[in-house]
Amino acid sequence: MVDITPVVLVVIVVYTITSAVTFVAYGVDKRAARRGTRRIPEARLHMLALLGGWPGALIAQETFHHKTRKQSFRTVFWLTVVVNCLALAACQVFGSG
Repeated sequence: MVDITPVVLVVIVVYTITSAVTFVAYGVDKRAARRGTRRIPEARLHMLALLGGWPGALIAQETFHHKTRKQSFRTVFWLTVVVNCLALAACQVFGSG
């Protein structure tokens, strides 16, 4: 059995909630793109990914076929994933002492 510490549980909950919010944001943005109405700024989508919503963003990109062609967006998105993973790793390494 895996021992889940309170900190790990908080991280799991935050990632789950942020990913769900990010997934919905991508869906709303895709719908707005199709309708030609006001869109969610790319910076906001990137911030949601950076705050832990990148798994939801990745699933949404595939589900909605949204934000998959614009290379500049994809580059920044993957940078947010790397930064997020590095921050998690740093918390694990430096926070365990």
